[in-house]
This record gives sequence, C-alpha cells and structure tokens, in this order.
Amino acid sequence: MGAIKAITIVLIMLQTVLSIGQLTINITSVPSNTPMGADLYIAGNFNNWSSGDNNYILSDNSDGTYQITFSPALGNMEFKFTRGDWASVEGSSSGGEIGNRTYNYSGGQQTIDLSIAGWKDGGSSTGTRADNVSILDANFYIPELGRNRRIWIYVPKNYDSTTDSFPVMYMQDGQNLFDVNTSFSGEWEVDESLNTLFDNGDSGIIVVGIDNGGGSRLDEYSPWINAQYGGGEGEQYTNFIINTLKPHIDSNYRTLSDRENTGIMGSSMGALISFYAALEHQDIFSKVGVFSPSFWFSDSVFTHVQNKGKQYDMQFYLMAGTQESSSMIPKLSQMKSTLLNAGFTNSEIKYVTHSDGQHSEWYWRREFPNAYIWLFNPLISSISKANKEDVISVFPNPFTDFINIDNKNISPDSIIKIYNIEGSLILTQKLNANGKINLKSLSKGVYIIKMTDADKNTLSRKIIKL
Repeated sequence: MGAIKAITIVLIMLQTVLSIGQLTINITSVPSNTPMGADLYIAGNFNNWSSGDNNYILSDNSDGTYQITFSPALGNMEFKFTRGDWASVEGSSSGGEIGNRTYNYSGGQQTIDLSIAGWKDGGSSTGTRADNVSILDANFYIPELGRNRRIWIYVPKNYDSTTDSFPVMYMQDGQNLFDVNTSFSGEWEVDESLNTLFDNGDSGIIVVGIDNGGGSRLDEYSPWINAQYGGGEGEQYTNFIINTLKPHIDSNYRTLSDRENTGIMGSSMGALISFYAALEHQDIFSKVGVFSPSFWFSDSVFTHVQNKGKQYDMQFYLMAGTQESSSMIPKLSQMKSTLLNAGFTNSEIKYVTHSDGQHSEWYWRREFPNAYIWLFNPLISSISKANKEDVISVFPNPFTDFINIDNKNISPDSIIKIYNIEGSLILTQKLNANGKINLKSLSKGVYIIKMTDADKNTLSRKIIKL
C-alpha cells in the first residue's frame, strides 16, 4: 500500500506541475537602437494583448539580455514584444511589420530563447510629433472594458503662456494622428495643420487622441455586431470617453467643457463610432467629423438615427471619396437623407465627396483642416472672406497643391504674384482661363497672393499651404 500511495502522490504532483507549469522566455539579443533603460514587455492572447502590462514586464539582466517567467494556459500562444505600447512593437530588422509569434505550450517547466530583430519605431521615442503633443498616459485604464490604452494630447501653442480655456475634440485611431513612426500607413499631421492654422489666426483647440485597441478595434468601434467581423463593444467604449476620459481631461486641462465646444472625429470604423457617440450623446457633443465611414458594418446605424432623432442642434461633417468601396458614397448619401428625415437640417450637414478620395490616411490628412474649420469655425475660416467688398474668391484655403481663383471679376490677362510671409516675391504666373493655379512646388507655410481686378485694383489674400 505504501508504494501505491507514493506513486499516487508522484502522479498528483506531476499533474499539478503540468497544469500550473511555468514558461521562461530568454531574450538573447535586442536591436542596437533600443533606448538605454527601456522596459520590455510581452503582450499576447494570454493578457488580452495589453502592450504595457506591468505583470508581463521582462527582467533586465544588465548584459543586453532579458527574461520573463510566467504561467500561460496550455495550448497555442500568440505574442509580441513591445517597449510599452504598440507604437514601439517589435518589427523586422528594417523596422517593418512582422506577424505574431506563436508557441505551443504543453505544460511543465519550459524555456525558449528568442531574439528581437528590430523596432517598428526604429527605437525613436519622439518621432514626428510636434512639441505641443504629448502622451497623456501610455496605459490609461478603461474601466468600462477592463483594458489599458495610450492617450495622446495636443494643446495649442500658447497653452502654457495663457490662462485661456479651449474647445476639445476627441479623435479615434490615435496612432495615426500625430506621428509617422506610430502610424499604420502615414499620419494625419493633425498637429502640423493645427499649428499652421493657429499661427494664422485660429484661437486654438485641444485634441485628445485615443489609440485603437489593435485586435479589439472592430469590437470597440461598433455598438452593433457584424456576424463576420465582430463589434458589440461600442457602447462601453463610448461610455469610456464620456464617463472616464472626458472628466479626466476637463479636470486636468483648461477646457471649454460644454457641448458647444466639444467634438468627436474619426475615419472608417473610427468614423462609425464617432458618429454613434455624437448622435447617442447629443447633450455631450455638438459636432462630429465623419470621414469615409464604415456604415456598411451594420444597417442598425440608420435605424439608430431614426429612433434617436434630433435632440439638439448638431454639425455633421460627412465626407468620402468616389475611389473608395462601391457602397461608400451610396451609404453616405443614404445617411444624409436619414439625418434630414430625423429632423436635422441642411445647414447642420456638410456633405462632401471628392473624385480622387481614397480610403487612406493621405486623403484624411488633406481634408482634416477643412473639416476642422467648418466644425469649429476658427478665425482662420474668415481669411478668404475678408474684405467682402472685393468680389474675389480663392479656394480651398488652406490648400495642399492647387488653388482656384474665381476670376469673373479679374482681368483676363492678370498676373498672379505669390510672396512669402517676409514679403519676397517667389512666383509670378499669368492667370489661365480656368483659374486653377498649380502650387505644388511651394513648401508648407503662409503666403500672400496678389492679383489685379477688372478695374486695375490690386487685391491680395493670405493663403496657407498644408
């Protein structure tokens, strides 16, 4: 009986070890551009892909190697290493994207040796973001979803030198807003655009950028479930913005916290959740930027508009390009009609389409300033409307590559002259018949354009290239 008992104890102990065993991962080498003193983390399906979970931080062996030991569940693991957020996730030796690592953990005490070839951000900690953009928190807790998320914040250039309070806009997909190093396929350059507008008369705004949740992005960005793609967590995510994030921002920054000064914006799925949040909480938001929205995700978005109806005056900036999916423009047009039927007026809806518009960051970057100007009506919006007695129009302003001049009151042989802000002449061109001027060669900045009207009066306008 003693031998049988001993064998039973051994079997029980072995079963225990197998069921609660430990996996040790040794990082034998890291890229040479790894910042000194950087913390390394492991994120995977075992910790809900939390990129900066302090329970999964690696120990620094002080010799260029790192180690972590933990107890994963039996079965297939997927994971990656980060320096605390998805902007600094590991990549190829050239910084390119790599797939998830996988390992089949069968229990017991196991050890594997791995190396990190490169970092997606090239080891950079600042990237291209402007000085007035900062990381509010790399791991801001979302109690409504039990997750952590990086939060960015942009403040006007004069924030530290004034006691003014500012409007606030909440934007989705924070990775793509300010920094090319953290973006998926190019940044929006929100900070550069707003800084240029500020330099030329805009009174300023605070922008709060919320990173998407990677694998949970589709779930968080729709309150409705799509049988193929997921969804269903949009209400909790919206509640996070309203009940947790907004109170934190209003308590720690000088904000104009009323609905008239609060907006929300996003593109694609980010546009869907921004639209939902604004409509669902018209008492919180008065304006919403809806770029290339994923209205295809669920027809419930149209029913939601009908059921909710108009409760407050709103501003909807609906925008998409004809080179996107075949359903994009029809769905956008359907939404405009749905909003009108729900009680909103034409003056509350800006409906914009572009023949060259694509489902891409470059398109949203180009159109961001115009959407911002219409939604928040900063002082800069009056630039092209100044001197109303001068019957002349220069548009768009700000612009990217081309400007158009309404030349019905301009001398047909008028010479257009472009000066830099210091007053130096940098370009002279005869106005052509269609009034379109190619200014691709100009650098970003502020310029003065001068021309002559039919009465030989010299007219001038300030223009801004983004």
